Amino acid sequence: MTTKTLHEINKEDIDLALLKEIPLNFARANVVLPLRIKDERILVVASGQSGIFAAHDIARKYKLKLSLFSAAKGLILEAINKFYSATSSAKEVMGDISGEDLLSVATEFESPKDLLEIAQDAPIIRLLNALFQDAVKHRASDIHIEPYEETLDIRMRTDGIMHKILSPPKIIQDALISRIKIMADMDIAEKRLPQDGRIRLLVGGRDIDIRVSIIPTVYGERAVLRFLDRRQGMLGLYEVGLSKNDARQIESIVKQTHGMFLVTGPTGSGKTTTLYAVLNRIKNEKTNIMTVENPVEYDLKGVGQMQINPNIALTFASGLRSILRQDPDVIMVGEIRDLETAEVVIQASLTGHLVLSTLHTNNAASSIIRLLDLGVEPFLVSSSLLGVLAQRLVRKICPHCKIGYKPSEVELSYFASPPKQLYKGKGCDKCMKEGYAGRTGIFELLRIDEHVRQLIAKGIDAHTINSTAAKHGMRTLLSDGIEKVLSGITTLEEVLRVTQKDYADIQL
Repeated sequence: MTTKTLHEINKEDIDLALLKEIPLNFARANVVLPLRIKDERILVVASGQSGIFAAHDIARKYKLKLSLFSAAKGLILEAINKFYSATSSAKEVMGDISGEDLLSVATEFESPKDLLEIAQDAPIIRLLNALFQDAVKHRASDIHIEPYEETLDIRMRTDGIMHKILSPPKIIQDALISRIKIMADMDIAEKRLPQDGRIRLLVGGRDIDIRVSIIPTVYGERAVLRFLDRRQGMLGLYEVGLSKNDARQIESIVKQTHGMFLVTGPTGSGKTTTLYAVLNRIKNEKTNIMTVENPVEYDLKGVGQMQINPNIALTFASGLRSILRQDPDVIMVGEIRDLETAEVVIQASLTGHLVLSTLHTNNAASSIIRLLDLGVEPFLVSSSLLGVLAQRLVRKICPHCKIGYKPSEVELSYFASPPKQLYKGKGCDKCMKEGYAGRTGIFELLRIDEHVRQLIAKGIDAHTINSTAAKHGMRTLLSDGIEKVLSGITTLEEVLRVTQKDYADIQL
């Protein structure tokens, strides 16, 4: 039989209804994927002898003639993972939920090799698995399960924006939370106190780490599940969205043997990802790098990582004191929250250690004022601080529905040189009609030069420090965002949203 070789397998080639009739285990084991039925023939792509035999078995099952295609094994397995995950969703599984004893089926826990392999499990278990699959498929960062007096809402955060995806019957609330607790190794009998846990599983061949937080509310327990794709790995300095100039400046800062470099921004702005990009850039066999984190979000080979535990008095400050006895060259502290941690960090940076850490402030200059407000002496800040990087995350325009348009007069007012054309996403199936897909960073790098150092020592306000730095070449968050707008990476509305400027009157 003559076969045609496929070099790509697209969604348009696949009949998802047909996939539902072929077991996932069979497709994976034999490296075979049915495509669709056309003109009384069934189209199947396969790899290897076992795949060819399996393709003939599929044709016999449907009593149709076979049109056989060949493809690389990796391409077929990737397509199997991708398209089988699209055959079910949380909304479809909801149709199976009934008034049966959901709490008992929720506790029938088995640890699957891959969630896609569960086809005939209890409805509540399949519902949660379908939620996990939907989250991975839509690149969600977290799932929120929110109980109210008469309803139960499930929302998903994608690219920083919350979307309501499901309102299942209130009756399943306890069973769903119990199932989550069991998977996260929590106490299912404890409903009065907050609990934290962790789930690690495979979804479509992808290693997913889920951090679970459950708290009691007046209408029942509320759960937030935060997703981390371990296979995605860490990004480099240029991949997080830094300009070449900012990346080079950061590289020169972290080549110093001692001092402190801070990354600042609100929760969820990508600070930890940027710090890991820095660590990944400087780690080598000649450097001893230690971290104190809460929690440890990435496994970085060659780096000693400690997770704090306040329940046993292992805090950032106490953990930092301990690792200083491990003779580190570089130290990363997850967050500076109080004066005790700030003092230990600064002392470490003044005694021959390069220290990286984060703060929660609005811009780079405000980080300096934050340290002073904690009680750190101005001369200690000025002598230890090397640089501060402020950042935000903006959504990127979906490449599949990106279009150019003529900007309005209001939009043009934000540009020094008015552009003739800007870009936006009109919305498509690949971006859930949002017009955005994925995120990147916008940044503001404040290098502590002699001018800024003198201002810090005098206790000058953040606005003056910011103005002085801007005169010496610092780009603000807004100006970096505007540059990404001109490059067609994101939209003006998105930049103004995350920099908290007024964009209500802008009509895109």
